[in-house]
Amino acid sequence: MERVRDLSELPKAHLHLHFTGSMRPGTVLELADKYGVRLPDALTEALTSGEPPRLRATDERGWFRFQRLYDAARSCVREPEDIQRLVREAAEEDLADGSGWLEIQVDPTSYAPRLGGLIPALEIILDAVDTTSRETGLGMRVLVAANRMKHPLDARTLARLAVRYADRGVVGFGLSNDERRGMARDFDRAFHIAREGGLLSAPHGGELTGPASVRDCLDDLDATRIGHGVRAAEDPRLLKRLADRGVTCEVCPASNVALGVYEKPEDVPLRTLFEAGVPMALGADDPLLFGSRLAAQYEIARHAHGFTDAEVAELARQSVRGSAAPEDVKKRLLAGVDDWLARPAA
Repeated sequence: MERVRDLSELPKAHLHLHFTGSMRPGTVLELADKYGVRLPDALTEALTSGEPPRLRATDERGWFRFQRLYDAARSCVREPEDIQRLVREAAEEDLADGSGWLEIQVDPTSYAPRLGGLIPALEIILDAVDTTSRETGLGMRVLVAANRMKHPLDARTLARLAVRYADRGVVGFGLSNDERRGMARDFDRAFHIAREGGLLSAPHGGELTGPASVRDCLDDLDATRIGHGVRAAEDPRLLKRLADRGVTCEVCPASNVALGVYEKPEDVPLRTLFEAGVPMALGADDPLLFGSRLAAQYEIARHAHGFTDAEVAELARQSVRGSAAPEDVKKRLLAGVDDWLARPAA
């Protein structure tokens, strides 16, 4: 058997992790019990069994079911101490997987009704991130994400708020939820506000729909990163464009399979993107529902796609380069990748 290095010790950046979806199963169950929340049977079974729920979001009914489970989990987060716990546990899980930098994505409007409004919600989240980062040593920042299912004016409000807190830990602006709903160009003004305020543009695209969704993110939102982006593999010219512009795709292999975008891990086009020169940052997306965290995505690259240790090290480098981390942090993490690769394989 080939000797390989421990992927949980490979320094890396985590650029695609959703706030609610980062929770530990046990935490959701405890909070549901604390607040008397009746979770859907499918979610309770998944959380207690350790097996992720069966999901297929390639049709709207399947996406609705996914969102129902996600919203049920989110309804268990109600107090500032719950936010602090969620952030702390996400950091602990990332550190165990070798992450040295985490950009966690959140739509603060989801928590605003229970936390005193939009501004207090974001401030509570940012305070939790700052405290956790100082106490754990993990570099952490926040990417504020608008919701495609809501009106573009709501996205503009969020973009202005995100810019206002750029000096408190917000580094980017995203666009999530079902990409089949809401055209990218409808949100161009919000992303213009965010970019003008110094935030990176990181909308979701190229997951549930094809290459056109990725092109729209580039053309209409001037994306510097793409959440997912895997469907770009279907268009060689688009791959070249991503590579030439150095646009990082936040690829989440386990998520792609869990949601039915691809049938099995071997079908996720990691090798296609890699060999085309498209920068990638592997991410866990929503480990609460998909059952695997950051290091497991690198395991998929190794075992399902035959990535060597040198190649997974390059994936880790790409995640660091695509991050909003300060240059000194990037330098330290990149040196750590080199050190990992220089070790004898076990």
